[in-house]
Amino acid sequence: MGEWESCENEQEMRPILKTETKRGSFIDSDVEKHLLALHAAMDLDSFWEAVRQLFSTAIPSEVIGLTLQHNPVSPLIAKWTRPIPDGFFTAQPLKKCICAERRKKIAHIANLFSDRNRFVKSAFYRRYMAPQNCAHAVCLLFWERRRLICAIVVMRTAAQADLAPADMKLLRQLYPQVLTTLHRLRSLERERAVRVDLEEFVRRLPLPTMLLRWNLKLLFQNPAARDFCAVWEKGWEEARLTNAKSPIPPEILEHCRRLKQEWAHSQPPGAPRTSLEPKQICHTKSPHLHATIRLKQLNSAVAKPHFLIECADSRRQFGPATTRASLPHLARLTGREQEVTRLVCNGQSNQEIADVACLSLPMVKKHLHAVFRKLEVTSRSQLMALML
Repeated sequence: MGEWESCENEQEMRPILKTETKRGSFIDSDVEKHLLALHAAMDLDSFWEAVRQLFSTAIPSEVIGLTLQHNPVSPLIAKWTRPIPDGFFTAQPLKKCICAERRKKIAHIANLFSDRNRFVKSAFYRRYMAPQNCAHAVCLLFWERRRLICAIVVMRTAAQADLAPADMKLLRQLYPQVLTTLHRLRSLERERAVRVDLEEFVRRLPLPTMLLRWNLKLLFQNPAARDFCAVWEKGWEEARLTNAKSPIPPEILEHCRRLKQEWAHSQPPGAPRTSLEPKQICHTKSPHLHATIRLKQLNSAVAKPHFLIECADSRRQFGPATTRASLPHLARLTGREQEVTRLVCNGQSNQEIADVACLSLPMVKKHLHAVFRKLEVTSRSQLMALML
């Protein structure tokens, strides 16, 4: 479903609805129920069901439609309560209206024609509305940076009449609620895509690698690292025969705690942050098993660093034969490269990064190229996955 941003939860929605009601907005209990369901939607199907129920209750109509991904790269997603021929949004004059008036929120179809008579005689009316016995239609258009991301269509019969001013007012009230949900769903979808990319990327890392949060909670661990933990605890033969699954070795966690204490003592308030030397740890009984622990600032400069743990067995290979140079160079990014990486992970374009970081566009591209080379990634999605 493309890219999606977070919003209020259900508990936060209730006071909003009550405040609007106190101001005189008409949101009855049935509409409020479906509005809460809208904000609870977690995927396309639940979103479509909530939209259908919400608009059917708020604005009694004959046909309701929902379309997503209005761009030439991804296939258009269309949901209708009745079968509708393809090409609704590419038909004139609706297409002309969308292209000419970007960020227009509500489009009354009849107003796109010079008069009602021309509307009824138009190819648009005959193809899309007359077969449904509909005489009136309104489109809600949802935009992101001047790009149409979603549209909701409401069609009514002649008996149901055109939308009254009160109906239009209600649509304007519902519009920001739907837009908020769209942003949250797009964020969720982007997060799912990043997770999938992360799993694939981590799976292909050649040597055992783990990343822990500041609180020592595991952020990710590739299969080779899981095998390493089992070998550290059980030994090669038992780990291989029992397919053991072991936690992160306590010796490694203890060295992480020591590194935390050193970092805290070396970072006086207001002073520039200093880097610490990586910690080396070897297995007490099997010194060929060893790990390197280093602190890595993945996010903003004010956030606590993460623990990057690179493991190795000097006698065996956990994956394809490789050298250390083929590992991701997480610890080798410059300050500027870290800043560019953070902005990329926030979903910002190269031009937006240039504006925020006060850099020229060519310099942003140069830093991004260096980040890709050092981290051994080939796309922004892989970079976001690694930095998740």
